[in-house]
Amino acid sequence: MNKKLDKVLSRGVVKGRLRVTFADGTHRSYGDPRAKKTVIRLASSEAEAALVRDPALELGELYMDGQLTIEQGTCYDLVATVKRNARRIYSLSSVARYAGRYATAFARERQTLLRAERNIAHHYNLDERFFRLFLDDDLQYTCAYFEHPKQSLEAAQLAKKRHVVAKALVEPGHRVLDIGSGWGGLGLYLADVAGAKATGVTISQPQHAVAQRRAAERGLAERAEFLLQDYRSLQQRFDRIVSVGMFEAIGLKEFDNFFTTAARLLEDRGVMVLHSIGRTRPRPVPSPWMEKYIFPGSYIPALSEVLPAAERAGFMVTDCEILRLHYADTLREWRRRFLRARDEVLKLYDERFLRMWEFYLCAAEAGFRIDRLFVFQLQLVKHLKAVPFTRNYIPERENELRAVEARREPYRFAHQHRDRRASLPRGDGKK
Repeated sequence: MNKKLDKVLSRGVVKGRLRVTFADGTHRSYGDPRAKKTVIRLASSEAEAALVRDPALELGELYMDGQLTIEQGTCYDLVATVKRNARRIYSLSSVARYAGRYATAFARERQTLLRAERNIAHHYNLDERFFRLFLDDDLQYTCAYFEHPKQSLEAAQLAKKRHVVAKALVEPGHRVLDIGSGWGGLGLYLADVAGAKATGVTISQPQHAVAQRRAAERGLAERAEFLLQDYRSLQQRFDRIVSVGMFEAIGLKEFDNFFTTAARLLEDRGVMVLHSIGRTRPRPVPSPWMEKYIFPGSYIPALSEVLPAAERAGFMVTDCEILRLHYADTLREWRRRFLRARDEVLKLYDERFLRMWEFYLCAAEAGFRIDRLFVFQLQLVKHLKAVPFTRNYIPERENELRAVEARREPYRFAHQHRDRRASLPRGDGKK
């Protein structure tokens, strides 16, 4: 048994209950004996030493490599227990390592086009068939908007698109830019339901190919164009700009450039809606495991870091909405579908990849339930009278969009989709 690890866990785990079987067969329990128990086994003395050395990185790596196995409870239970005790555990581990990460966090270079393409490809250029195993049918890979607790993922993702478009005050004929258009779902909705002329930009070649194919299949290619292009290189102007789930990928040093570019592209009386993950206070050091394996170059900002950059670019914030547990519930549903499809995942990738993605989905969900992450939607304008005086127009416009959806086959399915969550096993960490 690694005595240093035993000491860290003895002092660090006070919330929840963790039982560890060490490599020599020793069993030790930590935390509240009344709490739900999570039982893990460490395969080697090297694994024990790694956890002491760098728990923020090594917990996920050991799980990926099969050096840490869960004998009772779920991966989510383990991650949630660690997150609830993270400050104590990390402070008892290698302080010098974390001090070094803080010192170098802001030394990262700006997101050049080459670096941005490489970072996006790392995550988004996976096989389209993989994402279809756990996303909704429209391939929405961002936070859904649950209008009521039992709403299906399909209906909640449709509600997200509707909410963003209503908040952006998109009208038929508007030229709308979608920054970070992914597989094209929002752009297709803008063209088909809102009647806009949508332009989506992405730097992911596979996503661009899928978006173009979908537009052609639905006969929307003339109203929904998708460009394999960095948003910073655009020259035309737009009546509306939306960006959903892209801002987190650009990095802190790029905030001013992002808003300056958006202000240049937006007409003087235009409206922009930015949808992004946020946190309650600045945190200069991202998760080293997430940075290495999932989202290199990303940064989740506090609003105190976002708003000054928007204001420096000449924007006025006319609406700010905070979505708290919507992403936690989205991630829980993705994780359930992912685990249900594990055999299909293993036909595309190996066991280590499967464990990596399970750990990612668990850690991300726990971040919203425990680490006080949230999603914010900012409505930004350059002209004082670009939006109405009150927010009544949002539900009014949503009702108008619902009426159009009812006449469109892809959206009728989402409205009618039975709630799939009620019949699934829990195992989600919710008490």
